[in-house]
Amino acid sequence: MNQIFLPVPPQFSFQECLWFLDRNYDDCLHEVRENSVLKLLSIHEKPTLIEIKALDNHLQIDVLTGECAKDEICHFVTEWFDLERDLMPFYQLLAKDDDLAYMVTDYHGLRLLGIPDLFEALCWSIIGQQINLSFAYKLKRRLTETYGYKQTYEGKDFYLFPKPEIIAKLTVEELRNMQFSTRKAEYLMEIARTFSEKILSKTMLEGFSTAEAIKALVAIRGIGEWTANYALMKSLKRLECVTYGDVGLYNALNALKGLPKKPLRADLETFFKGFERWEAYTVFYLWRSLAVKNKAIQSI
Repeated sequence: MNQIFLPVPPQFSFQECLWFLDRNYDDCLHEVRENSVLKLLSIHEKPTLIEIKALDNHLQIDVLTGECAKDEICHFVTEWFDLERDLMPFYQLLAKDDDLAYMVTDYHGLRLLGIPDLFEALCWSIIGQQINLSFAYKLKRRLTETYGYKQTYEGKDFYLFPKPEIIAKLTVEELRNMQFSTRKAEYLMEIARTFSEKILSKTMLEGFSTAEAIKALVAIRGIGEWTANYALMKSLKRLECVTYGDVGLYNALNALKGLPKKPLRADLETFFKGFERWEAYTVFYLWRSLAVKNKAIQSI
């Protein structure tokens, strides 16, 4: 077995990140254990299974199957856990807010856990719209187990999210048989076509400003402002993104700041001015505030 050691920044808590990756939900794309997480990656178009553990000031990455491509694996893990980010400026902003200052210590080291694959991020945001999270995870599992790649390791199945070329060729009826609504089925297939036909890609959006990227995304049927901001926040780590319309965000702001359950856009913009250039991290920590350890959090 090959091992890779990846340094981590000072403001990093592997346990906080593991907690967020678990949250008592049945995610088919990684497996959280007591002190590690296993994930199947696609490296050079070939499956590679890794296990990540915390070790002093490093992450130990065990390559269980596949190619030990150090640069590619380190790039993925760094992006997934947002390891290159210095969180001190964010913590300084939190410390100035009497209602949120506790987050600096209580959630210290929690990173904005990403979804590096933009197509997966967009599909997940569509799947999770207007349904409870437990059912959303069931739908993702059905889709992934049926159309994704599977690798079995020590009696356990690990999956890669389905490729856009596969989902683009499905029919509405095939997705409806998995309990997707007609509209969600159509949206998933439309998004898949834009990726499979090279109309849209992560590389393309990386060259856009955030405003340009949002405009390009919302032009696609099924992608609204919330979905666009969520995908840019989770996949491209655009920190100025705010998931306007997010019930979990609004519940957190109601509990911590006394804002109405349906706040005015102007009130939200006023609040986030205090966290300029750290809006996405603020959203992420507000989601975290909705739960205590070992309890579910109502946000995707």
